[in-house]
Amino acid sequence: MSAVQDILLNFFCAFFGTIGFAVMFNVPKRFYISCGTTGAMGWIVYCLAVEHASAAVSSFFGALVVVLISRMLTVRLKCPITIFMISGIFPLVPGAGVYYTAYYLVTGQLGEAAQRGIGAVKVAFAIVLGIVFIVSIPREFFQPRYWKKRWSLHKASKEA
Repeated sequence: MSAVQDILLNFFCAFFGTIGFAVMFNVPKRFYISCGTTGAMGWIVYCLAVEHASAAVSSFFGALVVVLISRMLTVRLKCPITIFMISGIFPLVPGAGVYYTAYYLVTGQLGEAAQRGIGAVKVAFAIVLGIVFIVSIPREFFQPRYWKKRWSLHKASKEA
């Protein structure tokens, strides 16, 4: 399978998985495509970054993209950010890491359980950091009138 096919397959799997998660949590139908795109873009960034960095660092960058897109969509579509952010984060959540931690605990392989558990906590913490970084940006930054006002002030200062 070529690299392009692999990226497309990852995109569509994350897209439909995110939409499935949005359906399960009763997101209004008009937001399904936006939710799917948000989750898929975060997953693609994760897939591209994981080739060069750890899973935690890649999850951080994926979360940054998910929350940034969510912030833009929430201003544009005038709805709560949680609609896009919660469903968009779904592909990045370290579910397998938590599962294998519990599995290794039950089977008595404590060293492997600790290793998997620490990895899952690192990924979860990276996702939280990505969310905090973008959510801490003021809301006005995502509104078009903010940029129009800044542009007009910049233009006026150049003319003076």
